Amino acid sequence: MGSEVKVKAGIVGGAGYTGGEMLRLLLHHPNVDIAFVQSSSQAGKPVHEVHRDLLGDTELKFTEALLPDVDVLFLCVGHGDAKRFVDANAIPAHIKVIDLSQDFRWNEGTKEAAVTDAGRTFIYGLPELQREAIQQAQNIANPGCFATAMQLALLPLAAEGLLTEEVHVSGITGSTGAGQSLSPTSHYSWRSGNISNYKVLNHQHLRELGRTLQSLQGTEVPAINFVPYRGPFTRGILCTSYMRSGLSQSEGIDLYSAYYATHPFVSISSSTPDLKQVVNTNKCLLYIEKQGEHLIITSMIDNLVKGASGQAVQNMNLLFGLDEKAGLNLKASAF
Repeated sequence: MGSEVKVKAGIVGGAGYTGGEMLRLLLHHPNVDIAFVQSSSQAGKPVHEVHRDLLGDTELKFTEALLPDVDVLFLCVGHGDAKRFVDANAIPAHIKVIDLSQDFRWNEGTKEAAVTDAGRTFIYGLPELQREAIQQAQNIANPGCFATAMQLALLPLAAEGLLTEEVHVSGITGSTGAGQSLSPTSHYSWRSGNISNYKVLNHQHLRELGRTLQSLQGTEVPAINFVPYRGPFTRGILCTSYMRSGLSQSEGIDLYSAYYATHPFVSISSSTPDLKQVVNTNKCLLYIEKQGEHLIITSMIDNLVKGASGQAVQNMNLLFGLDEKAGLNLKASAF
């Protein structure tokens, strides 16, 4: 497809954080026209009344129903709601579906993670794992945010069969990872100046992480012990993964540089990176170091962009033969 080609997109669940981020990206995408933005709770309202930063950018209004005249449908609804939406609506077969929930991610034993439901087969949409399979797909199950950060930290090791020792991961995420609905742990007065862990060793993203790594390595991977934290900031994820390894620091850097050489959104940092380098971008920054027997990989992404809507747009670009970076040349706000 050439740069003049336009993809008609529909967004389901456009009133939440991921829906808002999808709107911001697609409104400025050179190859996309937004046909409709659906929201059951906000139907009839101008989009900019809900996403107030979009005042002056669009006069779109939220609709109640699914409109069939689109090429791609982004499902930005909550976990469980995406499956219900697909089951309840007769989505024409020609429409490609990209789901941002966890409803279609599961299929242990295969890195393709194809899940058939309501007559549709969903491919696991991590471009750095299987770009070619995504390019041939009809439907995409977008990865989780923490799962993206951890997988990008560990894929090169799994690809070489080097995940042989127990892995320990700690990660911290911003409040937007909890969604837009108010909860005690996302309330400003609770979150500000505070930090807490949650779902220790039992986070739902471990399921897709383990499946991906095992299928890529070809053998069972050791335990991955993950401790997630809620951070006192709005967006971004920083993970630190470490395990015993015979690789030196320079060998680790060479391994990661080679693996990601053709992937435009992953960069290897020569010094300890800061989270603000990735916030508002589709980037993942990796920093590799060696301390004693342990190889340490720091990974960071924006949970709403590379961890959600940006990765979904990256997948859309691949599905329609567009430049993988189209609409995603975003600069972090350093200050």
